[in-house]
Amino acid sequence: MSHQKEIISTLNDLIETLKDGQEGFRQAAAAVSDSRLKSLFGDYSLQRSRFAGELQNEAITLGEHNPENTSSTAGAMHRAWINLKSAITSGDDHAILAECERGEDSAVNEYKKAMEVEDLSAPIREIISRQFTDVKGAHDRIRELRDAGKKN
Repeated sequence: MSHQKEIISTLNDLIETLKDGQEGFRQAAAAVSDSRLKSLFGDYSLQRSRFAGELQNEAITLGEHNPENTSSTAGAMHRAWINLKSAITSGDDHAILAECERGEDSAVNEYKKAMEVEDLSAPIREIISRQFTDVKGAHDRIRELRDAGKKN
C-alpha cells in the first residue's frame, strides 16, 4: 500500500470511529435522565462531528474523493447494545456511563494506532494528536463520572 493510501485509510478509520462516538453520545444523551450528563454527552457528540469533519477535509486534501462518512458495523452493534442496556435498566445513568466508557476505550485505542503510522505529515499528526488529547480527556471524564456514580 502506498504511503498516501495508508494515511487515507488511517484517516478513514478514525472518521468511522468518530462517527460511532458521535452517534453513541447522541443516543446516550437521549437515554440519560441527568441534565448535566445530557449536556455533556451532547457536547461530546458535537465534538466528534467536528473532529470527523476535520479529518474528512484532510483526506480530501490527500486526494480521497469520498472520505468515510458513516459509522462502523461494530459501532452500530455497540449502539444497539446501549439501547438494549438502557431499555433493560430503564435509563440507568451509571450503566450508560459504563457503556460510553467502553466505547471511548475503543476510540482511544484507534487514536493510539493512528499515531503509530510512520508517514503522517506534521499537520495531520498535529490534528490527530490534538484530537487524541480531547478524546482521552473525554474518556477519563466519563470514567470519573462512572466511578463517582458507583459510590452513590
